[in-house]
Amino acid sequence: MPELPEVETVRRGLAPSMEGRVITRADVNRPDLRWPFPDRMADRLTGARVTALRRRSKYVLADLDTGETLIIHLGMSGRMTVSGDPLGQFHHEHPAPEKHDHVVFHMEGGARITFNDPRRFGAMDLGPTATLEDHWLIKTIGPEPLGNAFNESYLVEKLRGKNAPIKTALLDQRIVAGLGNIYVCEVLHRAGINPKRKAGALSKARVASLVPIVRDVLAEAIEAGGSSLRDYRQADGELGYFQHGFQAYDREGHPCQTPDCGGTIARIVQSGRSTFYCPKCQR
Repeated sequence: MPELPEVETVRRGLAPSMEGRVITRADVNRPDLRWPFPDRMADRLTGARVTALRRRSKYVLADLDTGETLIIHLGMSGRMTVSGDPLGQFHHEHPAPEKHDHVVFHMEGGARITFNDPRRFGAMDLGPTATLEDHWLIKTIGPEPLGNAFNESYLVEKLRGKNAPIKTALLDQRIVAGLGNIYVCEVLHRAGINPKRKAGALSKARVASLVPIVRDVLAEAIEAGGSSLRDYRQADGELGYFQHGFQAYDREGHPCQTPDCGGTIARIVQSGRSTFYCPKCQR
């Protein structure tokens, strides 16, 4: 499932074709994805101008001049791609419609933005912009890891006394927004922390050290356009490239790349998810 870097990459790719432009027509080709679409979604979107395109955790948020915000979640296989924008950066022709093109936005200026989702685990909803932080999809999400609210003292306090493994704690969206399995594995490897260690048993210094590492890993992943393992694509249809720089994730049996380590990356299962780490240098 796309994590923060992939969603931020998609947001940045969509912005030139969406921000400041009117949705001249919205085609909603089925009644639902993971959940039912909101009532009259096509009518509420058609004619609305996108005033800003934001991201909150793993959600793309399109603020509209109607006072509503469109909430978009890519799910496991969702893609948003742009075509036919003579005023922006996407000059290729509109592709032929595909079976799983569930929502299509026809934008002022000629762009077409298509949401394609074969597995239909994605989602879209509309909510009042002024109270969006109270929306049921948003209200329990913790601070953004690239923002000022996510800092050393905050993380130390949130993990104090927690019996959950540090891997599980960092995946908890109530503690920090947008982190998923890939990037938590990479963060813990760089930090030299065993993913099985209890979060509350780590020293304050080790917990505090995670904050700049989280930011570095995410920044590098965004710069690389995210990680493409199965379905993820950028808004222009291109693959992300961060997977070529993995140090831990999906490297079971390969030598650890930590200098002078000499260990081998292992795989275990935690809470039903694969964890990749080096038993020798991650303690």
